[in-house]
Amino acid sequence: MGQGLRRYLQGYTAAAPLATFRVAIGLLVLASVVRFWAKGWIAELYLKPKFFFSYYGFEWVRPLGPYTYALFLFCGLCALLVALGYWYRSAAAGLFLSFTYIELMDKSTYLNHYYFVSLVGLLLVVLPAGRYFALDTWRHPARWRSEVPRWTVDALRLLMGIVYCYAGLAKLNSDWLVHAMPLRIWLPAKNDLSFIGPLLGQVWVAYAFSWFGAFYDLTVPFFLLNRRTRPWAYLTVVVFHVLTAVLFPIGMFPYVMMVAALIFFPAEWHERVLQRLRRLLRLSPASHQAPRPLVYGRATRQLLLIGLGAIFVVQLLLPFRYLLYPRELFWTEEGYRFSWRVMLMEKMGQVQFKVVDGATGRARLVNNYEHLSVLQEKMMSTQPDMLVQFAHYLRDYYARRGVRNPKVYADAYVSLNGRLGKSFIDPTVDLARVTDDWRPKPWILPFDDEITGL
Repeated sequence: MGQGLRRYLQGYTAAAPLATFRVAIGLLVLASVVRFWAKGWIAELYLKPKFFFSYYGFEWVRPLGPYTYALFLFCGLCALLVALGYWYRSAAAGLFLSFTYIELMDKSTYLNHYYFVSLVGLLLVVLPAGRYFALDTWRHPARWRSEVPRWTVDALRLLMGIVYCYAGLAKLNSDWLVHAMPLRIWLPAKNDLSFIGPLLGQVWVAYAFSWFGAFYDLTVPFFLLNRRTRPWAYLTVVVFHVLTAVLFPIGMFPYVMMVAALIFFPAEWHERVLQRLRRLLRLSPASHQAPRPLVYGRATRQLLLIGLGAIFVVQLLLPFRYLLYPRELFWTEEGYRFSWRVMLMEKMGQVQFKVVDGATGRARLVNNYEHLSVLQEKMMSTQPDMLVQFAHYLRDYYARRGVRNPKVYADAYVSLNGRLGKSFIDPTVDLARVTDDWRPKPWILPFDDEITGL
C-alpha cells in the first residue's frame, strides 16, 4: 500500500456531513412513502394488477396483498428512525431491505432514483452516520463520535460522482447531441408554462438543453469538489433540478439529487446547519467538546473497505455490460437498466398478443388491459424481457382454462426518438417457449438505423 493511500485511509474528518446526509435522506424517503400512500399508488400499482414483472433471479419477490401497506408503513418508519438516528443500524438495514423489496416487486415501476436510494440505503448500513446528532448518542453518550474516517464521507461523494458521470457519458450519443432527441419531442409539450413556455418550442432550446445536460452531468461533481467553484456549482444543481421537476414528471428524483449533492460541502458548513437545527428544535449543544474520533479495529476497517470496494467495482462495471450485446442498446434495451441512463429516449409501442391452441389451431387475441395496469402495458410494449414474461403468464393462464399446449405470439410495433414505428420482434416466434435470461435475444428484429456514441 502506498504511503499516500495509507495516510488517506488513516485520515479523519468531522462526522457532521454524514449526520446531515442521514437526516435529509431519511426525511425524503419518508415523504416519498407518504406521497405514494396519499396518491393511492400502492393499490393501483401493487394490488389491482393480476400479474407482476419480476427481475431475473428475484422471481420470489412479489407484492404482499393487503400486507403491502404494512411493508410501506415499515419502510416509512425505518426512514423516520434513520433521520432521527434511533436504533440507527437496525433502521438503516430495515430501510435498505424494505425499499429494495418494494423496488423489486414490479419491473414496470423501475426508476433510476429508486436504484440510487437502494444503494444509499446499503451504504448507510455500513457507514457510521448514526454516531453524531442522533438519538442513539443522546441515549448512549459513549457512542458519540465527532470525527469519522475520511473515506466514510468520500464513499457517498464517489457514489454521487458515478451517478453524474455515467449519466453524462450516456448522453454522448448522436440522438442526444446531434438530433437533440428526445428533448425536441418533450419540450414543446410544455409550451403552456408561464415565462419559459414560448421558448420551449424552439429547436435551438432543445439543443441547448441537450448539450448543457451532457456538460453538466460530466463536470458538476468536479466543480462541487472544488472550494472556489462549489457555491456556483450547487446553484447550478438547484436550477437544473428545479427545471427538471417543472418540465418532467419524475417524482422525487430532483429533490433527492439536490439534497444528496450537499455531501460535497465542507464539514464546517454541515456543522452550522446542525447548530441551526439544534436551536430550532431547542436541543442542547453537543455534550462532548473535545474531538473524539471513531477508531475501527484493523480487521473491521479492512472488512468495511473490502465491502465498499466490491460495491463500487460493481457500480463502475455494471453500466458497461451492454457491450456484451451485439445490437443497438436503445432498441433492444439489453443491459440498459441500472446504468444511470436517465431520460435518454422517447420509446412508444403497441403490442397485440395471440394465443393459439396447440391441438386445434384455434387462435384468440388478448386484451392486455384485462391483465395489466396502464403503466405495465406501456412499459412492457417496448421491453423484450417483459414481453417474454407476459407471454409466459398468458401461456399458464390459458393452459389453466383448457387451452392445450398454448402458443403465444406477439405483434409489436415500436417508435424510438421520433422515428417511424416499425416491427419490434419476430411475430412468428412462440414466446411461450423462449427462455427469459441474460443471453442476447435473436428474435428482436434489426433496428436498421444507427445511434453512435456510448
